[in-house]
Amino acid sequence: MVKKYKSIIRKIENPVEGVYTLTIEPITGKFRFAPGQFLHLSIDSDYDGVSQWPESRCFSIQTSPDDFGSLKITYSVKGAFTSQMREKIQEGSEVWVKMPYGDLFEQEHRKENTVFISGGTGITPFLSLFTDSSFSEYSRPVLYAGFRSGALNLYQEELKYAQSINSSLITHCIYEDKKGILNIEKIAMESDVTNAFFISGPPAMIKIFKQCLIKYGIPKTNILTDEWE
Repeated sequence: MVKKYKSIIRKIENPVEGVYTLTIEPITGKFRFAPGQFLHLSIDSDYDGVSQWPESRCFSIQTSPDDFGSLKITYSVKGAFTSQMREKIQEGSEVWVKMPYGDLFEQEHRKENTVFISGGTGITPFLSLFTDSSFSEYSRPVLYAGFRSGALNLYQEELKYAQSINSSLITHCIYEDKKGILNIEKIAMESDVTNAFFISGPPAMIKIFKQCLIKYGIPKTNILTDEWE
């Protein structure tokens, strides 16, 4: 059930220029969501919680539902709304969150040799699964994560924790400034057509990668994407 939560920004991290991670806590109640879901965030301080929902933007939830006391989102400053977020949000700021949305990992899929492919901050919905106890149900999952540089891989702690939940996880982090972009054709050739493929990242990347996997014989039903913008 989708609910509105008046919330507080508990922590702001800015490890790399233009990239921010927010820790958000509900002022009352508890966040309830499943791995892979997303939220709508509004920074309208005048919203009363009852009238028409104000301007907002969607963000993937980065944390596991096990961390029900708070959640994290990570965003890059791209466009007017995220620029406003950078300028207006401070630690202690009140915001509104409407959630949860999406069913990324609740869709039927094979949990053996599952392939996860992400670009940039597109890794965040995967992390909400990887750091959840349910991730232990997967057998030999593989992650291919592309970043523009090593400095933008802000998720090594979460990936280390994921390994403690599921030691069979194989992780490939590809840095564009060192080895170029993710090679989706190579990924397709190294995988089996029966595998489930999850893709998350910029819309153009999702479209191109999906088309390539289909070209290599992967059934459309085995390709699940995080698309909500």
